[in-house]
Amino acid sequence: MIGIQRKIWTLTAIVMFIMASIWMMLTYYNQKTQDQYNEILQRYLIMNEVTTASRQTVNALNIYLLTPTEGNLSSLRRGEQQLREAQSSVGVLRNEENDFALTSYMNLIDSLIETTDRSIMFKSERETEESSKAFAEATRVSRYISEMTLQLIDIELNTYERFYRSIIEQAEELKKFGIWILLAITFGLLLFTYWFSLSITRPVQQLTKAAQELAKGKFERQIVVNSSDEISFLATTFERMRVNINNLILEMKEKARLKSELQQSQLLLQESQLRSLQSQINPHFLFNILDTLSKKAFLEGAEETSDLLVSVAGLLRYNLKRLDRAVTLYDEVRVMRQYMEIQSARFTERLNLVTEIDESCLAVQMPGLTLQPIVENAVIHAIEPAENGGTITVTIADAGDHVAVEIADDGPGMHEEKIRGILEERDMQPEGHSTGIGFGNVVRRLRLFYGVSDVIEIHSGQGRGVRVLLKLPKTRRSDTYDKAIDRG
Repeated sequence: MIGIQRKIWTLTAIVMFIMASIWMMLTYYNQKTQDQYNEILQRYLIMNEVTTASRQTVNALNIYLLTPTEGNLSSLRRGEQQLREAQSSVGVLRNEENDFALTSYMNLIDSLIETTDRSIMFKSERETEESSKAFAEATRVSRYISEMTLQLIDIELNTYERFYRSIIEQAEELKKFGIWILLAITFGLLLFTYWFSLSITRPVQQLTKAAQELAKGKFERQIVVNSSDEISFLATTFERMRVNINNLILEMKEKARLKSELQQSQLLLQESQLRSLQSQINPHFLFNILDTLSKKAFLEGAEETSDLLVSVAGLLRYNLKRLDRAVTLYDEVRVMRQYMEIQSARFTERLNLVTEIDESCLAVQMPGLTLQPIVENAVIHAIEPAENGGTITVTIADAGDHVAVEIADDGPGMHEEKIRGILEERDMQPEGHSTGIGFGNVVRRLRLFYGVSDVIEIHSGQGRGVRVLLKLPKTRRSDTYDKAIDRG
């Protein structure tokens, strides 16, 4: 054992001495050509940085146009800054052969930056079509920059062709010299190490083959390695890992299947719940309207009655067509006002509507027929029973990440049990509503539409009226409502 160890150390020392001598000789001859080669390579890398920076700028512009946030805009500005820095680096590459091409190259970079800024400007001014055209132009300029980069690299190759050939010739000579040295050393080592390495290479090959099988996804085949050393322990550990991974994959597949079935069941349940909310117009409401119109036509001239008919027609069209898709808060406010015009004709001075509306908040999306049932609930329970009528106040304001809609009345109030039933979606009866949609149905559709439960609050007390607060998120977290509509 000692003799073998001494031979191994002697052979190692000889090999290290030879390799060190060869390395010192080759280093001296390679250093000069390596420095020149690095300089030329750096020129190619600078050009490649321009192409990379232009593509990153276009990608950042595309992300900003799709999602115009401050973070995406900052990322786009960083991309433009990198492109300008790369442009400055390209300026030092100018020579007689590439002067004209490099000038065009610099102009293309300036054009890309200008087109990007123009697209951002149009996007900020909400000129979507012009912004898209500017983005398309920026994409074309980026492609031109990539093509021009290849042309400049080709010019560089032609300029330094002789130097390249010299480097290649030297590399070939060094390769031949290295091959001869390597063959001489390898021949001596092979004779000595063959018997020593054979007991190691065979188990390693078996383990490598097993690893390749695992890389192909064949986790069912058992790993068997014939060895009695450390390789055997490694193979045993590898086998345990294979078994664990195989069991985990089977478990994940089963969980994925169960999750898919659960999601499909939940979607079908929500779809059926949504369809159950799309009820018919209450005929009793139509009779009340017709009776009101008849009295107005008898007591007054035709002009006010005509306006009332317009409100009725708009309300009926909205009720019949808007429940199956999302609408804006502006549409809901408009139909709520039409409804209040109809009710004002019934109650005259007994009904007073006060509105405080921030017009900038009316673009937020919401499910159709949300405000009218809530206001109608106030009319039915607060205005209609009172001999002197009452006041309904509607306030819409911006509350940061959501729009706050408050509907309040000065009626007798609502019992705590009633409020609990509405918020828990147990009180689903329409109670004579014109749309056949009760308060609880409004709560359910709001939660289904936005995908959150904390979307409505109801505050009341005996003799203190009812105050309903809707918190409408500006960004929806769930598309279950739309999927249910599309599947329907």
